[in-house]
Amino acid sequence: MDRKLYIDGRWVDAISGGSAVIHDPATGEPVGTSAIATAADVDAAVAAATRAFPAWAALHPDKRAEIMHRASDLIAERIDAIAELLTREQGKPVPDSKKEIAFGIEVIRYYAEEGRRVHGSIRPAARSDIRNLVSSHPVGVVAGIIPWNYPVDLYAWKVAPVLAAGCVLVAKPPHETPLAIGMVVQCFEDAGLPAGVLNDIPGTGPDVGAALSAHNGVHMITATASVPAGQAIMRAAAGNLKRVSLELGGQCPFIVLDDADPAEAAAGAARRAFSNMGQICIAVNRIIVSQGIHDRFVEALVAETAKIKLGHGVEPGVLYGPVLNESVRARTARHLDDAVARGGRLLTGGTIPKGDLYDRGFFYQPAVIDRVPEGALATSEETFGPLAAVQVVDGDAEAVRIANSLPFGLAAYVFSGDLERGWSVAERIEAGAVGVNVNDTSDLQAPFGGWKMSGMGRELGPEGLHGFLEKKHIKLRLRSGALS
Repeated sequence: MDRKLYIDGRWVDAISGGSAVIHDPATGEPVGTSAIATAADVDAAVAAATRAFPAWAALHPDKRAEIMHRASDLIAERIDAIAELLTREQGKPVPDSKKEIAFGIEVIRYYAEEGRRVHGSIRPAARSDIRNLVSSHPVGVVAGIIPWNYPVDLYAWKVAPVLAAGCVLVAKPPHETPLAIGMVVQCFEDAGLPAGVLNDIPGTGPDVGAALSAHNGVHMITATASVPAGQAIMRAAAGNLKRVSLELGGQCPFIVLDDADPAEAAAGAARRAFSNMGQICIAVNRIIVSQGIHDRFVEALVAETAKIKLGHGVEPGVLYGPVLNESVRARTARHLDDAVARGGRLLTGGTIPKGDLYDRGFFYQPAVIDRVPEGALATSEETFGPLAAVQVVDGDAEAVRIANSLPFGLAAYVFSGDLERGWSVAERIEAGAVGVNVNDTSDLQAPFGGWKMSGMGRELGPEGLHGFLEKKHIKLRLRSGALS
């Protein structure tokens, strides 16, 4: 695939002529090329969005919903082709790519309908001749920054509520994985989306992301990014006091209480730690296990991890692929070495597999390290790779203390055989979402976002739409007088 920038309803080259070759992380072979935007392209994209905003904001929500539904139907029709391209550029197996795209489709359909339900209200007043009218209005031009780990899904999380709210979008897809997103953008064009409502300019964060964050023509920025990137966005956005919605990094704890089913908890922990090779913001990083269940849980976790077979994600039956690039692999190895140097015990994995199948790609055998102390990189920083660090505690209070000890609070997990006990622990955890006896915290109907340094604002649920709306209060005084 050879994709270009999408500005004002046209596919165009970058002003600088810059482009990049996208390689398959499993084989190193080229998958396609993409135009790479610079700050100069940001001006053109923002100008196009600005021109398109009044008409799109004025369009009836039912009409906006019709276009969004058509786009989602086209994505569904093309899901096989989009999924294979996503796998070849990002590395996750095709079944996971299809699952990602399918959820993105549901997000678009959900917000197409949710946009029809935006309403106002008449509020009480202190005087009988006063009426307080409160209405909602689109915030304007929105910039969206999308990460490389779940590019299609998180693209939908941005574009769907933005369009449903009546806003327009300038999206910065990841320069590492821009190709499948290009196919999604084509679906929106084919669905009849007016020119300028969606502009799509792949580029790097320090260039395009920084230019969007500082641009005075952008009224709001929504980003899924690292904590340092989020801090940079906030500083740049201060120039015109943009609204910001930031879903940033986590270091998610997985608490296993001593009354949990060790096999069930281990299966949940392994999948959430190693799915997409740990390259998930809500991946399990720290596994905090009660002493009484530790040995049985660790035995089950090692057995689950040992079942993982790596391969090229386009091959039938492959459930785990490579990491994205060498920097991910090197960071994971550095966290592992640090944990072992601090007294942790490597139980399985942590090696680069050998053989023709693996030699050209960025493969890394998922690792489990036992008894990793607090302060190790693996228990204090986000690895964003296939490594799970086990910590042992004596009781619920210590588990909660360790879970809350870091400045992150995106997601957490609690496994317990006693629902009330698990619920009690969950309520004491400082995080935007907690899964109790479930290893996923995202749900289309519920808000998703972080506490503390894991961000601000919410995606999904009604909250994900209302974040792109401004409130207006109109105060009316009624004239007195007899009816004629």
